[in-house]
Amino acid sequence: MLKLFLLICFHTSLVRLVDGGGHCSGRVEVLHRGQWGTLCDDDWDMRDAAVVCRELGCGEAVDVLGNSHFGPGSGPIWMDDVDCSGSESTLKTCTSAGWGKHDCNQTKNAGVSCSGVRLVGGPRCSGRVEVLHGKTWATVCDADFDQQDAEVVCRELGCGAPVEVLGAAAFGRGEGQVWTKELQCRGNESQIHLCPKSSTLKHDCSHDNDVGLVCADMVRLVDGSSRCAGRVEVLHRGQWGTVCDDDWDMRDAAVVCRELGCGEAVDAVGKAHFGPRSGPIWMNKVACSGSESTLKNCVKHDCSHDSDVALVCAGKSCVF
Repeated sequence: MLKLFLLICFHTSLVRLVDGGGHCSGRVEVLHRGQWGTLCDDDWDMRDAAVVCRELGCGEAVDVLGNSHFGPGSGPIWMDDVDCSGSESTLKTCTSAGWGKHDCNQTKNAGVSCSGVRLVGGPRCSGRVEVLHGKTWATVCDADFDQQDAEVVCRELGCGAPVEVLGAAAFGRGEGQVWTKELQCRGNESQIHLCPKSSTLKHDCSHDNDVGLVCADMVRLVDGSSRCAGRVEVLHRGQWGTVCDDDWDMRDAAVVCRELGCGEAVDAVGKAHFGPRSGPIWMNKVACSGSESTLKNCVKHDCSHDSDVALVCAGKSCVF
């Protein structure tokens, strides 16, 4: 008698975020050999976080957290010394010490915060506002979005303060559903999912009413001849600071030029070429692959302002 054996596989994510209050924030756990386990935070950085956020269908990686920020896990520790380039489709394809090989305990679990909101159709920190609803993205009605909501969106994405709220699908009409709730942020929340929400919209909206938002850039070029040349400064914790020139190269410069909409990188300059500044030095030994959407995703400080980095972009895409 001929016997047929059937195998039915159900697609499930091989990574999850736990105890963070939502699908896009929490302790990183991976599924291996049928069991969920944690990751050590050794060398855990924004490139690794970017892979997790992409794999989960969340927005940008906005923070990497160690020391079991979201509480210690239990069970096996599956990964340590994770090293992603940032372009991988799944965390399991990143290099690591090997499955189950580690030198840490559950007090050193890695965590991630991804954004539950994104800006689409514009340069970095500008675009059509879309919020994560379950596991799908939905647009937001312009009549139900105000300055307080904008403050939270810009903050969650690591951008500067809101510059302009735009209605009437200024960044193009979205697809899929229009979000069925009204945001009622107070303006001081760190993430959209923490904002109070009404049960229903006050207005009958379509994609013709998709709201757009322009936030201030999170990176800028200062003291050059235009906005596309100068000392590199990044916004972190509400304060502008500089970047050290250790390992600063054309791949790093390419990310900044693209983030600012300034065309190709022409030159990567160190030794405070455009003058030193005071204040914090936020980044050192930046190691971009060149494909990142933002400089903050390249983080991998032991210098002074005499080493502030600078660069020159082609400027062909600049708007003065």
